[in-house]
Amino acid sequence: MKKIAQIISVFVCIILLSAASTFAQSNLEEALLKAKSENKTVFVNFSGSDWCRACILLKKTILNTEEFEKYAGENLVILDLDFPRLKKNKLSKEQTATNEALAEKYNKNGQFPTIILMDSDGKVLGKTAYKKISPEKYIQHIQSIINK
Repeated sequence: MKKIAQIISVFVCIILLSAASTFAQSNLEEALLKAKSENKTVFVNFSGSDWCRACILLKKTILNTEEFEKYAGENLVILDLDFPRLKKNKLSKEQTATNEALAEKYNKNGQFPTIILMDSDGKVLGKTAYKKISPEKYIQHIQSIINK
């Protein structure tokens, strides 16, 4: 019984560690440092998580799929910049200010969702948004922007 508990503990730790690598960042500098240390691309997601229909669809049909999560874990550092409207989803004042400053620089037109892909030095590789395609096709689309 003790051995089974140890195996389960190890398994849970492995799952948590692998999941931690795909958790979204909320700070550009941290995301760039992580991307540099892991040789990954930064995927900046400007989202209105509780009001933007296309943002909700992007998350549901692409970003939260097993295929995309696997790809992201191996290739991307996700920087999630949310702009919720509902009081219950309100961000801290600091996070709101950070998100607004980054939107002023990278999403001046306020289009949601907007995805910015950048290298680990902060150079913008390209922009995209929600597309009504499969996760596999979206991954190919993202990869084509990275490979330009």
